[in-house]
Amino acid sequence: MSVDALLVPIRDHLAGLGFELVDLRHVGTVERPILQVRVDRPDSRPGHGITADDCAGISRSLERFLETGAMVGPRYVLEVSSPGIERPLRWPEHWRRFVGHRARVRSAGLGGRREVEIVAVPDDAHVTLRQDDGTERTLALDEVDDARLVGELPELKTSRPGASRRRR
Repeated sequence: MSVDALLVPIRDHLAGLGFELVDLRHVGTVERPILQVRVDRPDSRPGHGITADDCAGISRSLERFLETGAMVGPRYVLEVSSPGIERPLRWPEHWRRFVGHRARVRSAGLGGRREVEIVAVPDDAHVTLRQDDGTERTLALDEVDDARLVGELPELKTSRPGASRRRR
C-alpha cells in the first residue's frame, strides 16, 4: 500500500491514541521496506513532548493495526520516533501551529533552501514567509520541497559564551 493510502488511516489511529502524525515516509528497498512514522503530542512543547515509552506503545499498537488491516506486506520495518527539535512541517496545521517561528524551507519559489520566518497561513494551500531582508513571499504548499523548524533550545541560546540575540 502506498504512503498516500496509509496517511489517513495512520493519522486517525494515532489521533485515537491521543497523538498526532507529524511525518510519514516510506523508504528502504523492495526487499526491506521501512515505514518511518514521526509522532508527537498535540500540545507538546520543549521538554513536554513524546517519550521513548510513548514511541514503544505507539509502535506496538500501530503494528497490530497495520497487520490486522493487511495494510503492509509480511516483511517491513516500522520505525516510530519523535519529530526531534528540527520538526518537519508537512501539512497546513503544522504551518499554522508554528506561525512566528523560524524554519528552513527548500523551494524553487525561494531560490533554493532559505531560513525564513513563518508569517501566516492564509488557507490550506499557501504559507506566507518573511525572508531575512524583510520581504514576504506567499508560496503554495505544494511548491515546498522540504521544510523544518529551526532547532532552538532556550538553554543553548542563553548559555553559549559570546552568543548574541538577533532582534526582529
